[in-house]
Amino acid sequence: MTDTRPADGEAQAQRQSRLLHRLMRHLPLIAPVLLWAVPCVVLLHTGQHWPPSVTWAGTALFALGLVGMPLAMARGHGRRQQDRAAIVGDTLLGTSWVLFTWSVLLGVLLRPALTVAGAGGSQDRARIVTWAVLGVSAVLLARGYAEARRVPRVRRLDVRLPRLGAGLDGTRVALITDTHYGPLDRARWSARVCETVNALEADLVCHTGDIADGTAERRRAQALPLGSVRATRARVYVTGNHEYYSEAQGWVDLMDELGWEPLRNRHLLLERGGDTLVVAGVDDVTAESSGLAGHRAHLAGALDGADPDLPVLLLAHQPKFVDRAAAAGIDLQLSGHTHGGQMWPFHLLVRIDQPVVAGLSRHGARTLLYTSRGTGFWGPPFRVFAPSEITLLVLRSPHPPTAS
Repeated sequence: MTDTRPADGEAQAQRQSRLLHRLMRHLPLIAPVLLWAVPCVVLLHTGQHWPPSVTWAGTALFALGLVGMPLAMARGHGRRQQDRAAIVGDTLLGTSWVLFTWSVLLGVLLRPALTVAGAGGSQDRARIVTWAVLGVSAVLLARGYAEARRVPRVRRLDVRLPRLGAGLDGTRVALITDTHYGPLDRARWSARVCETVNALEADLVCHTGDIADGTAERRRAQALPLGSVRATRARVYVTGNHEYYSEAQGWVDLMDELGWEPLRNRHLLLERGGDTLVVAGVDDVTAESSGLAGHRAHLAGALDGADPDLPVLLLAHQPKFVDRAAAAGIDLQLSGHTHGGQMWPFHLLVRIDQPVVAGLSRHGARTLLYTSRGTGFWGPPFRVFAPSEITLLVLRSPHPPTAS
């Protein structure tokens, strides 16, 4: 568990958000060029002296990727919403990211090391770097694909809440988030995830948003297994930012139809052993800018009518909502959104916008935040050094019940 200073607060969050927005404004133009041009230069044009046919064929492949990736992503994620194009574009994006990362790292680190070690001539060292980059990238992409497509492992941890009553000690909370049902049909995967959740025999099951990429009507078949999830007390859900790209109200209605309780700026009470836990939820922080009537992140509304002396478990999709949660004295916030970075070292960019990338952290005197790495994946069908998870949090009271 890490400590995060609350004093940075809103001002720091706003500065980081402005920086990210400026970066994102120019990223679509700069990123494709860097992602394809850098590996092309490092692998083919830094003294390898490959036969001309190899050099030209390799350069042509990188040029094809540079042109094809944006076109495929535009057709797949733009107005046309063509799933096959989205799969091609997303796969090319993930591949180029890994090639770019390891071209930079091995080009900077391995080549000087080979020079110091006196390993061969300049051409030999350049070719060793090329084969090393291709080998590492192939292994990481293969393992990353398997990691993204498998049913996540269960991560279990105890969370001690000082205000939790003895009767609630041992309450089991299962968390899934960022399932991102999308162009790749994962209905069978979805069913297996739900089976895994059911095996946990949780009192409370939570989904903290980003159910899918696409409308509820379009991704309905993949989401339907969520209706089979069991909890002894409640199943609760809050919207993520991706719902607001795809008719969020349709997802709220479908989750309600499947038996989940959409906590749209409201709360319910979980009672056990004579003690009570407030379980609250808020819309995603992007909800208000979506233009949908009544959609916004409203913590005061979520807590309206709740006894302020009771402990509060809050569902909020993005970790950065924790500044507001800490100011309100929330005991535990559950979030997703970050995917743990999904493809290393993308977590460094995520950290610009979010206070935490993954795990349990403390904010202020009382508030704990748990940030899940996510259950599914977005876009590129790879997870590199950022494994997916289903989380089981066991809530612990400082005053566990005495044995009778």
